[in-house]
Amino acid sequence: MKLDLGKVKDIGSIDFLAKQLVEGFVTGLHKSPYHGFSVEFAEHRLYNNGESTRHIDWKVYAKTDKLFTKRYEEETNLRCQIIIDNSSSMYYPEANKGKIGFSIIAAGAIAYLLQRQRDAVGICTFSDKIELMTEIKSTSTHLNKIFTSLQELFNQNQVSKSTQVARILHEVAEKTHRRSLIVIFSDMFDNAADLDEIFSGLQHMKHNKHEVLLFHVTDKTTEYDFDFEDRPHEFIDLESGERLKLQPYEVKEHYQQKAEEFYKNLKLRCAQLRIDFIEVDIAGDYNEILKAYLIKRAKMK
Repeated sequence: MKLDLGKVKDIGSIDFLAKQLVEGFVTGLHKSPYHGFSVEFAEHRLYNNGESTRHIDWKVYAKTDKLFTKRYEEETNLRCQIIIDNSSSMYYPEANKGKIGFSIIAAGAIAYLLQRQRDAVGICTFSDKIELMTEIKSTSTHLNKIFTSLQELFNQNQVSKSTQVARILHEVAEKTHRRSLIVIFSDMFDNAADLDEIFSGLQHMKHNKHEVLLFHVTDKTTEYDFDFEDRPHEFIDLESGERLKLQPYEVKEHYQQKAEEFYKNLKLRCAQLRIDFIEVDIAGDYNEILKAYLIKRAKMK
């Protein structure tokens, strides 16, 4: 499902959009090969032989001929920390809030899906420092607080912020005390010439027994394909403010070569660390984000 992010402020509610995405996605699952994911019984789990029968839901048994027990708020299968890169490069392109807008709504949809499955979720945002880091909880009240924080983030105006991806990854690894799934939304534009520092941070997370799902968020048309109108442009580094005037065709071939090297290296290093790497084009479909999350969750069972 795709959304026109330009209409988000008119709708005025990140939680409404997130829930709309998830409900549409779950409906689609019932008609897809992914029907086996435990979404439709969000408030139940299969009964295990030998357990007390006190919490069996007999109404569900009458409909499905399967035994499910009722689950409660404190009963959590998974802990998840969602990390959103809020540095200046994430505000590109300007139209529709760019990569940050896409990431916020995708994060909201995952948070809603997690809470619907009675999993615990927390949100962390960062630039050159951690700006927000909530607790990881499974309650509906906590989810509402997360939506409020995401709405505030979406409504923020762009300001000049550098990024410190590597240092933040180390910090989150230390602050997330119990084994968790860590979901990252970032363009990973930090120290692109040398990925060693970034992957040291990711390796720290793996060493601390966390599972990692990295959504590499880009505007593929311009940031990968370098597809610009054939006329003079002024390119501005959103984090340093550096400006460069040129004709796109003069550097396109060289740029594409360097971009491909960067992306291939990023994917290779993630594969070496057994980190799920998902390429995300902000012009794409949110369902691919939710599907990647569910596949990861299924692997962790």
